[in-house]
Parts: sequence; structure tokens; C-alpha cells
Amino acid sequence: MTDYQDHALSAIMAAKPLYMKSASLSEQVYALLKELILERKIPGSSEMSESRLSEELQVSRTPMREALVRLAGENLLERRGARSYAVRSVDIKEYLDTMGLREILEAEAVSKAFGRISNETLTALIAELQLLIESDQEEHLYWRFDEKLHDTLAEASGNIVLAQVLRRLRVNVRLFRLHSPLHRQQENHIEHLDLLNAMLAGDKDKSLESIRKHITNLKNDVLSSL
Repeated sequence: MTDYQDHALSAIMAAKPLYMKSASLSEQVYALLKELILERKIPGSSEMSESRLSEELQVSRTPMREALVRLAGENLLERRGARSYAVRSVDIKEYLDTMGLREILEAEAVSKAFGRISNETLTALIAELQLLIESDQEEHLYWRFDEKLHDTLAEASGNIVLAQVLRRLRVNVRLFRLHSPLHRQQENHIEHLDLLNAMLAGDKDKSLESIRKHITNLKNDVLSSL
């Protein structure tokens, strides 16, 4: 077994208590593996064998296969064989292409969400964000809030397809970050706060400027490290 497989299985075994939940086995396996991948507990490019995972988690092949196929459908995994998958790698070109598209679509989401998202929701997001800014949070807490914020705005746009596309684009960013750690958590928090405050103040032009600046800064942060 490779070192990657060792790391993957160790992470999965450590999380086994999650399986006391009432959801279906397939849903549990899917949720667990997705969390472990996106929170870097399974290294990028790690190989995952359907049979070995089923054995370690003590679940049948069917729910395991369903979970792995679902993750592959979301571009988190790629096939390496008939019953083997690996965490998908995203190279710099795909990352930059993704960010270019995000700059357009995130602005569209904010534009359409403007006036549709309640002040109560914006205020709650601001309060949660301020707590993160004031604390020395772990990276996974940053990503959880980032997902929550961008999902909330995309869903408030009222365009279901737009929300789905943006969610898939953010998966690409997370996969790229498996090999490229995020260095600007506090900066991103401040940019998120500027966006939310602009929306709460009813300033649409500043809101659009804020989201475009945020995406551009994320892209430039990566380019400066090359």
C-alpha cells in the first residue's frame, strides 16, 4: 500500500464515529470522504480503492461505490482503474481559468442577490465573520465560512444553475489549494466583510467592486507565488 493510501485510510479511520448518524450509508460515506478531501485530511492525488475502503469502514461495496461515483461526478475524484479512484489534481491553468470564470459569475450572483437577500441574513453573516477575524481560526473554519457565504449569495440570486456552476468552480479552487496552501485568510475575511457591509448599506456598485476585487486578489496571490 502506498504512503498516500496510508494517509487516506488513517484519516478515514479516525473519522469513523461519524457513522453513528441516521443518514443512509451511501450519504454518510459521501459526506465523510468529501469533508476529508476538502479539509486536506486526505492528501491530493491519494488513491482510494473501493474494496479497501469498504473493508476499513465495514460497509458493503454498494454504498461505497455510490459515494465514490458521486464524488467523481462532482470532479473531486478521478478513476484510476475499474474499482479505484484518486483525488483529482488541478493545475495552474485550470485554476486560472476557473478564477476568470468566477470573476464574471460571482459578480452576476451578487448583482442578482442584491435586494433579494435579507438584512437579517447579512447581519448574521457579518457577526459570524467578525468572530473569525478576531480569533486564530484553523484553515478548515475559514473554508467552511467561505463556502457558506458564497453559497448563500449564489442561492439568493434565484438562479439555481448559476449556484450549481459556482459550487463546482469552487471545488476546483479547493482541489488546487490541496497543493497550494492559503496564505491570506485574514485578508480574505476583510474582503468578505467589505462585500457584506456594502450589501447591507444598499450600495450595489461597491458590492460588485468588492466581489471582483476579492476574486482578483485570490488569483494574484497565487500568481505572485509562482
